[in-house]
Amino acid sequence: MATIVGEFFKSLLLSQNKLLCKTTDVALVSDFISSLKPVTTNHNLIRIGGEGDGGYLVPDDLDNINGCFSPGVCEVANFELAFANRGVKCYLADYSVEAPPVQNKLFDFEKKYLGQEEDSIHITLENWVNRKAKNESDLILQMDIEGAEYEVLFDTSRETLRKFRILVIEFHRLEAIIVKHGFDLINLSFRKLLKDFEIVHIHPNNAGKVTAYKNFVIPQTMEFTFLRKDRVSSKQPTLIFPHKLDTPCAPNKADCPLPKCWYE
Repeated sequence: MATIVGEFFKSLLLSQNKLLCKTTDVALVSDFISSLKPVTTNHNLIRIGGEGDGGYLVPDDLDNINGCFSPGVCEVANFELAFANRGVKCYLADYSVEAPPVQNKLFDFEKKYLGQEEDSIHITLENWVNRKAKNESDLILQMDIEGAEYEVLFDTSRETLRKFRILVIEFHRLEAIIVKHGFDLINLSFRKLLKDFEIVHIHPNNAGKVTAYKNFVIPQTMEFTFLRKDRVSSKQPTLIFPHKLDTPCAPNKADCPLPKCWYE
């Protein structure tokens, strides 16, 4: 699936550890990473979805969640199944598969990719939420869509995003922040989210590579958990990583700890 990030990522050319394109000013990279430092809130983190890929840490603030939206269906649906077992309706979407890996009466599946427009293979998050849960609030979003997350977030209104109490998003190609036009789109996406949400956890996906740039260490792919600000009554910087409930996404490799520049 072609994405905006995929197009500009093609310009990130590495040869003998030398960048062959215009890089981002190091001060901008520093400010960006500093803005993403996780906080510990009045809600402890719990793990939903089991160990390994498909399991995520979320705030223990799940009472009265009115729906789970989960674009990007893989070989497991443990996260969605955990919410279905709580009686929560789960909306799943992915054009690359014919059906979820498990069936449940509370699963509502669409064979579509999430994107910026509606066509034969794409739906927008805005329209999807309005069709399925127009009058609902306090939803949860778990999104792993292989790089299309930036254009989807950019396209979705703040009003729709605020319908979600919790966001769990896997961000891809984060090393593109060292390229100027890569930085711009990624930075805008996070700035939009940070207007209404706090970052409460970050976990690198150990299946991805790690890029060193100046004094920064940037995992290629990381899982971010956000909690809407109105649910936060207290917060303080999180200074201990990994969390005791973190587990490797790829079980055959050692876990990738969050580099200190992301939280110290």
